Amino acid sequence: MNTNVTAMDQRRARRRAADFTTVVTDVISGQPIGQLGNLSSTGMLLIAERAPRSDAVYQVSLSLPGPLRAEPVELGIQEQWHEPTPRAGQVWAGFRIVAISDRDAARLAAWVDSAGAAG
Repeated sequence: MNTNVTAMDQRRARRRAADFTTVVTDVISGQPIGQLGNLSSTGMLLIAERAPRSDAVYQVSLSLPGPLRAEPVELGIQEQWHEPTPRAGQVWAGFRIVAISDRDAARLAAWVDSAGAAG
């Protein structure tokens, strides 16, 4: 399981904007916690209706588009920051990935590196 990423690596990681709609779901509660804004191999931006707890760790599931959609990716994520969006009732929240299986890490990296990635 990959868990060893420095803060510098997190900020330098290639990010890909979500050009599709996917809900990120809390695996424990079964409730959605937000929609994916962007994703990298080390973290994600969520657009949520309410702020996450500061420094909270969540076990989440999300689907990637295309052939990867068949099986959701599961991640352990930790809240790093959050702030209100210009749109009332929404919050941007940044998370770092703290746990991911090697298989899901490879699938995530392949998606980030595929066509349309933004760096």
